[in-house]
Order: sequence, then structure tokens, then C-alpha cells
Amino acid sequence: MQHRLRPGALLDTRGRLAEAGWADAEVRRYDRSALAAPSWRIKEWDYYCVLTPDNGLALTVADNGYMGLLGVSWLDFRHRRECTENVMLPFPMGRMGLPASADDGDVVIDHKKMRIAFRHDDGGRVLSVDYPGFDGGRGLRGELRLSQPAVAPSGHSAGSAPARMVIATPFPKAPKAFYYNQKINCLAATGEITVGDDTFVFVPESAFGVFDWGRGVWTYDNTWYWGSASGVVDGRPFGFNIGYGFGDPSAASENMVFVDGVAHKLDQVTFHLPEGTYDGAPWKFRSNDGRFEMAFEPLLDRAAAVDFKVLRSIQHQVFGRFTGHVVLDDGTRVEVTDLLGFAEEVHNRW
Repeated sequence: MQHRLRPGALLDTRGRLAEAGWADAEVRRYDRSALAAPSWRIKEWDYYCVLTPDNGLALTVADNGYMGLLGVSWLDFRHRRECTENVMLPFPMGRMGLPASADDGDVVIDHKKMRIAFRHDDGGRVLSVDYPGFDGGRGLRGELRLSQPAVAPSGHSAGSAPARMVIATPFPKAPKAFYYNQKINCLAATGEITVGDDTFVFVPESAFGVFDWGRGVWTYDNTWYWGSASGVVDGRPFGFNIGYGFGDPSAASENMVFVDGVAHKLDQVTFHLPEGTYDGAPWKFRSNDGRFEMAFEPLLDRAAAVDFKVLRSIQHQVFGRFTGHVVLDDGTRVEVTDLLGFAEEVHNRW
């Protein structure tokens, strides 16, 4: 079943999810004050990942109740290296003030170790970061502007709305728990990032980003699988979001393909990971209806492990290239070759 969300409040008067399902626009409004949960169970984050054929930048601002996080990752695909550094903030409990909408409100954090900001500007998004101590003092700084392509490079008219997946997911046996998530794909990037003495130029023809906006009340122990890619296929902006593994997905999955800003809803997609490795062999992805079939050649595993027994996060975000096909809602088959993106497995106890 793929139930489409109707407009309205996200939560009912008891602080429970009013409706489970999917949408391609922000039809439900998140309100932190309406949550019926202690502040340490509330999880909120904004995550951006922007990739070029040679490099990538990922930025995270997260308020996970008893722990806040500022994260910076720099990815080097040519040499298959990455550097990820995080600044932990004790017990933010909502004081980071993350916006209630993915479409407005700015995130501006000025910490003694780094400055990071996500701002809305003239229909686009501006990411800025200044982290002098990054990578042993090499430093990382710069600014990227992200925008939805108004016209595809081939001249085709693109959709006017962002390429967006929205999902409201409940958790079994936890009526006050839910996850409200938006993923915005196909964000073309312009700007420069300087790492140490080297400056990297991002141009919209080859630099594409995804925005992961998450708000919710989570249960303690969860594993999720997420995959995402954005780029140009057959001269048109193309991307997809796939994932599963937590909560009750019976109302809807988060699987969706985007072409020219238009969303095409998929049913279930299963990740087939190679045994005993994350980046040593190809991954496979298959949908239950045959509309999504992909092989994934890994380039780089951004692995991270934090294990305090009670609190634990084991992450494998693997970057690589997707090859396969998708079938759109009208039956059109789209062939995909070497589309840059990532797939991940994450286990959290939080």
C-alpha cells in the first residue's frame, strides 16, 4: 500500500502521528511543541551531501536530545580517501533551534571550533562552513549555493517543484514515536570549497546535492538502509531516494524516482549487500515490482563507529556509482549508467 498524505497537522492532540504515508511536498507541518515525548527522545537534523565526479562535501547539524552534532566530511574519490570530523554538543535539548520546515528558516551555528550555516536565499539554499582545525589543522572553508534546475541541460522544461520525497512513519508499539522525513534531490551546486591550500570549484553541470531533513521521536534501537543519487540522465535532471529498515512502513515506503522535478512513486526496494564487506564487492538493489533494478560499484566507505554500549552508532555510508534501470509511472524505462551516489547501513542505539 502507498497511501498519499493529505494536508493537515502532523500530530493529533495527543502528540501522535495523525496520518502515516508519503507525499511529494511538505503537506504536514512539524511542531516541536506538540510532541508528547521527553526532550532526549526527540531527534532533529539537517544533512546536506554534495557530490562532484572527483570530490564531495557533507555537512550535518543535528540535535539528538542529549547530544548535538556538527559534522563535516570531505570526500576524495580519485584517491579513495575521506576525512570526517564531528563536534559534539552536550544536551542541546532543542536549543539549537532547527527549523520546523524544510522550506524556510535558517540554521546558523557559531561554535568556537567551527561556523556552519544553512540559509535560504532567493529560492535557493546557501551552505557555508569555516572549520580551521579540520584534518589536523589543514582547515576547510567555503560556500555552496544549491538550487533546483529550472531547465534541464537538454532544454527540456523541468518541473517547477523540488524533487522531493516526504514520508511520515510510525513505530510499532510506540504510539508517541514517529519519523517525519524529507529528502530533496537534484540540487545543483555552485561555489568553492577550500581544503588546506587547495580550492575546489563546484559547477551546476556536474555538482549535485541532496538535503535530508529529519524530525521525530525515535525508539531506542534501529537499523536503517538509505540510498540516494542525483545527476543528469538522458539530458534531464534525474535522481532517486530508496530506503527502509525502521518503523512501520505499511502505509508507504520512501522509494521515489525524480525526473525533471517530477516524482514517480515506487513500492518496496530491497538492498542486497555483499557478505563480509561494504566496499569490496558490488551491491544490488531490486524492487518488488521490477521497476527499480540497480547494481552499485563502491568507491569509498565512509565508516564511523561510536560505541558507549548504552549509546551506539555504527555507520557505513558507501559512495559509488549506480548502473541499471527504472520504470516511471507512465511505463517509460530509463537506463542509468555510472550515476554517482551513495548507499548506507546505519545501526543506532540512541
